[in-house]
Amino acid sequence: QHYLYSRTPYPFSSPNMTTKKLGITGKYGTRYGANLRKRAKKYEESKRSRHFCHFCGKYQFKRRAVGIWDCKNCGKSYAGGAWSLHTSTGTTTRSTIRRLRE
Repeated sequence: QHYLYSRTPYPFSSPNMTTKKLGITGKYGTRYGANLRKRAKKYEESKRSRHFCHFCGKYQFKRRAVGIWDCKNCGKSYAGGAWSLHTSTGTTTRSTIRRLRE
């Protein structure tokens, strides 16, 4: 298709055009700088990957919306972080509560 009629501002970019090196951030092309793209890659891969479910013991947790994670196997929902299932502050809080219980 001709680049004047494409929906994207760049002639040959589409959501499916990624490379082995760039992975999920290939959609950004050469924009935003290498370090920012590497940082975004870490967060986006964590967001899209499957996480371990402590309820059923399988890697089936996927993100449904911002901060809401669902297990595809057992159907449990979990309130976590926006980009990953567990946040650093949540882990600190859990360990503090566990320590104060004893």
